Amino acid sequence: MHVVICGAGVIGACTAYFLCRRGIDVSVVERTEVAAAASGKAGGFLALDWCAGTALDALARRSFELHAALPREVGADWSYRRMNAYGGVVLGEHSPHRHVPSELGWLSDGVVIASRLGTPKTTAIVPPRSFTAAMLKAAQGLGARLHAGRVAGLVRDADGTAVTGVTVDDGTIESDAVVIAMGPWSVLAAQWMALPAVYGLQSPSLVYDTGTDVPADALFLEYQNEGHEAVSIEVFPRGDGTTHITAFSDQSPLPTDPAAIAPDPRAIERLQAIAGRLSPAFRPERISARQSCFRPVTEDGLPLIGPVPGAAGAYVATGHSVWGILNAPATGEALAELIAGGRTHSIDLAPFDPGRLQALDPRRLR
Repeated sequence: MHVVICGAGVIGACTAYFLCRRGIDVSVVERTEVAAAASGKAGGFLALDWCAGTALDALARRSFELHAALPREVGADWSYRRMNAYGGVVLGEHSPHRHVPSELGWLSDGVVIASRLGTPKTTAIVPPRSFTAAMLKAAQGLGARLHAGRVAGLVRDADGTAVTGVTVDDGTIESDAVVIAMGPWSVLAAQWMALPAVYGLQSPSLVYDTGTDVPADALFLEYQNEGHEAVSIEVFPRGDGTTHITAFSDQSPLPTDPAAIAPDPRAIERLQAIAGRLSPAFRPERISARQSCFRPVTEDGLPLIGPVPGAAGAYVATGHSVWGILNAPATGEALAELIAGGRTHSIDLAPFDPGRLQALDPRRLR
């Protein structure tokens, strides 16, 4: 059996690995580079039980378990790290408590920690680019091939009911199954088959080289500043010595080419000012990346995982929103089970059935 995976992001890489582990022949097609978009620019935060009470709970719990096991299983070190997580407030300049020392000694005065949201038993982090690259390399070690090119369409059988491959820039790749895992760019596949809409939620971020100066404390803070509404800011210290800081998510037009994404300079400037207020560890000369990425989201907030209606042999895995890095391993595992054996064993994919939402009219993409 041969499976073509469209997209070398974290979902595609994990799906490739779990398919190869089952002895399936895999080709991964990528137009830009491995982990080119959110899979290389997200924070990488992982949580065991933050999706409790939602349809994502089982997927998240299984994936959190896989994240802990995969470094040993794959035999690679991508700086997986257990950590604490805290919620709090950054007080404004004129607050009477502005100069009160923070509970966490590495933070500046006036950064108030109000709650503990996670412990090393329930929260962790990975550098997403390193994780994605390692999973794809592990798949390649099991026989997967990486094909540089742009997927331009699907190949179908004589009566048009089954997908038998993809067309790419330099020809055709025949296959028994095709997986669309192109993040928010999966919407382009709605021109080829019946897929619901996928949107891009954009977030700018800064990456600081902080070494050992910042401990394993993820932060979810509300920044209060005179003349501005409160801003939610997230801080993710990672095991590779970098710290990822992000805020200001919005739904912006999605560029056709992932390589064309650039952050808004004004948003980056404001984010840098906020980061400098949080801790002396976040000095301008330590910035290693000023970046932005689009996370894929759906109309109901749940991912699309499973067979595409009306296109036998076609599958989709996208729309994971802020939990893409977390839920990639369990998504890949479940898809591999489904494609190789016809049903899943690890988790129930019914809540993520692509057929639950109305398919996008392809004329909207023209």
